[in-house]
Amino acid sequence: MRYILMIAAAALTTVPVQSQTPPRLDARIAQAVVNGCAAHAAGKKQSHAIVVVDTGGHLVAALRMDGNGSGMMDFALAKAQAVAAWGFPTADMAEGAKETPGFAFAPHVVTVAGGVPIFSADGMARLGAAGASGEAPADDAACVVAGIAAAGLRSARP
Repeated sequence: MRYILMIAAAALTTVPVQSQTPPRLDARIAQAVVNGCAAHAAGKKQSHAIVVVDTGGHLVAALRMDGNGSGMMDFALAKAQAVAAWGFPTADMAEGAKETPGFAFAPHVVTVAGGVPIFSADGMARLGAAGASGEAPADDAACVVAGIAAAGLRSARP
């Protein structure tokens, strides 16, 4: 018995331990996403409410650009939280609702484009989500995709 335990202990000590911490969405990175989205919007003479949440759907950064009412901020947050809950863009939720009866009524489903996941630079880790509202849904989605890219992150897995 003692011999078996010693072998098991030796095997455990030879297992490499990863010291690298997994990537995470912090306030600095979230603000970079918001700033990139706002710069994209300004370049197109658009105005969005922009929200970034972590994987739990908790607010990390937000901006309501001039000309948007508070309802736009609420909608941007709902889009981001939906993506945080499901892990895929709200545009895909719209498609899913067409193909799957009842999906549109599931919790945290938003069937309007403008919510996009945020992945690490290598695309392997999902860090959170971004949502935008205030313009046409395709423009809202393009805004957050641009913001995510400006922050050096990905909006989809490779």
